[in-house]
Amino acid sequence: MYFEPVCTTPSLSIAGLQVTVLMHRLPLLRGLLSLPSPVTGSCRMQSLGSQQPLKRLQGKVALVTASTEGIGLAVVRKLAEDGASVMLSSRRQQNVERAVKELQQQGLDVEGTVCHVGKKEDRERLVETAVRRYGGIDILVSNAAVNPFAGNILDSTEEVWDKILDVNVKATFLLVKLVVPKMQERGGGSIVIVSSVAGYTPFPSLGPYSVSKTALLGLTKALAPELLPLNIRVNGLAPGLIRTKFSSALWKDESMASMVKSVVGVNKELQADYEPRKRAEQLKQWRIGEPEECAGAVSFLCSSDASYITGETIVVAGGTQCRL
Repeated sequence: MYFEPVCTTPSLSIAGLQVTVLMHRLPLLRGLLSLPSPVTGSCRMQSLGSQQPLKRLQGKVALVTASTEGIGLAVVRKLAEDGASVMLSSRRQQNVERAVKELQQQGLDVEGTVCHVGKKEDRERLVETAVRRYGGIDILVSNAAVNPFAGNILDSTEEVWDKILDVNVKATFLLVKLVVPKMQERGGGSIVIVSSVAGYTPFPSLGPYSVSKTALLGLTKALAPELLPLNIRVNGLAPGLIRTKFSSALWKDESMASMVKSVVGVNKELQADYEPRKRAEQLKQWRIGEPEECAGAVSFLCSSDASYITGETIVVAGGTQCRL
């Protein structure tokens, strides 16, 4: 036999309607109506909508070379905005202090140290500093490069080649070699090697530099399969003509800018008068890129969103055709 439960709970009057609230439904109603809980003690309720989603690089530690201006600085900022703790570096102490202060004032978790990647002791100190400060390394962005020569490639000297290859190529490999054991300790990692569209199509008068960037495309391909079993991905970034201090000689000088634009597909007249034209031309942005337009690609490659990508180089060059 079924008996209807008897409830002695007082009725609630809502807009003239009498609503009898059953005791066993009060907790549910309180949750829905945000009524105070009768339970004594400390209790904090938080709606699901107010919870902050985790950033895609949350908990990761990144090390970025040559990163107090230009593309390097933009990459540091983006990685930190996406949740990473970042160790930046530069050859000059004042540049390190300026960049760290600027980014910390923006609430980003960034530290810095002096490092000339061409020097063994500096590379070792950079890695040790990052590990001591943050407990390990998950991400390496190798961005350092030099270019002490412009002119006919046959006029370049042995000293020029030694300096360019030592810093741009050999130091990149040696830094990777230092970082890999640290990444293994954390179960894997991601490496991004910054090359250039000059690695695909040499810039006028920058033969040795362009060759070094081609070598980095090969280094990326060589490292990727060997580090894959260690759960370490290796990818590259090939920026086009980007508005930085390092590349200023390529776009400030009119004669040099004209030659470079003919190579990378940037044309001032077409930029000023951009009308719908052939599909191939429509794909080109016809302008100089900005450092921030490279940073997002690096953050993507370092994240789990790119977990099935290794041994590839992403070209960020406004539609410039890049093929070896």
